[in-house]
Amino acid sequence: MAGSLSSPATQSPTGSAAGEDLRPTRPVLSWVLRLGGLLARRALLLAVLLATVFAAVELLPGDAANATSERGESATDLAQRRELLGLDRPVLTRFTDWMTGLPVGDLGTSARGESVADLLSRPFPNTLLLGGLALLTTLAVSLALGCWAALKPGGKADRAVSATATGVLALPEFVVAVALVLVFALWTDWLPAVTLTDADGSPASWQMLVLPVLALSIPQIGWNTRIVRAALADEAKAPHVETAVIDGLPRHRVLIHHLLPGATPTIAAGIATSTGMLLGGAVVVETIFNYPGIGSVLAGAVTDRDSPVVAGVVAVTGAVITGVLLLADLVRAWASGGRI
Repeated sequence: MAGSLSSPATQSPTGSAAGEDLRPTRPVLSWVLRLGGLLARRALLLAVLLATVFAAVELLPGDAANATSERGESATDLAQRRELLGLDRPVLTRFTDWMTGLPVGDLGTSARGESVADLLSRPFPNTLLLGGLALLTTLAVSLALGCWAALKPGGKADRAVSATATGVLALPEFVVAVALVLVFALWTDWLPAVTLTDADGSPASWQMLVLPVLALSIPQIGWNTRIVRAALADEAKAPHVETAVIDGLPRHRVLIHHLLPGATPTIAAGIATSTGMLLGGAVVVETIFNYPGIGSVLAGAVTDRDSPVVAGVVAVTGAVITGVLLLADLVRAWASGGRI
């Protein structure tokens, strides 16, 4: 009986067990190579972005030596300061030196002589907290609204959600922030309009996070609700979903077991896209609410024509956005059967 199941004519020279062990190696190797290619493309995109930012700061009138000079400094003093900051070297040389320090976490030195890494070490976690809470709020609310609208396509709820989402996504963050301050701080006095900080530089209470998080997430909720609703509508046309409906499955089961799995790649891509918008909008929202994030650091760096600080802010935020985009690619690959 055993001989009939394992004929010698079908075995490899190294034995059937060894052949079976080698077979899964190729798909894994191919997947690792594709993942490496994806990482390389993301890293190249980030390098191009940093080069563009570095060049854009150089095109601004004046330089860091002029912007940080004291009143009464002579031309000789400015020349010495320019040499001390390395501004007398070609911009390509300075950019190359700055890029070579990135792998070891060296973001350079600011025009005022401070380490850029130390300068960002305190406010950047606050910005990450603000952006992370806004992203979670966006994901939860847009999924709930999109699924609610999809349960009764064409109904009153669907039309109301779609119309509201379209109106909300057109609102810029500063308009939403001003409206929230008027309603919840000035008229009702429910929440603080500004952020006070503890001794460690973090917000003094959770109430001070509510309005900044809402100001950031409301426009993105509108955008992602439209994406969720459209993805579910496209998935509803799939044969297996139509079969589930014809079989009489409850709507919530069709939604959870048949619609959402197929719509996951599109939803993940939409949420990942929102990450850049949230971190970009955080600069404006932090200024309005006096939030202790990197917004004020970035505004001061642009005023000082401080290329290393501006590039440092772009590098750390770009790394976060790249990580989220990579995570979205992995979720899409998992949902679509492993293709990156």
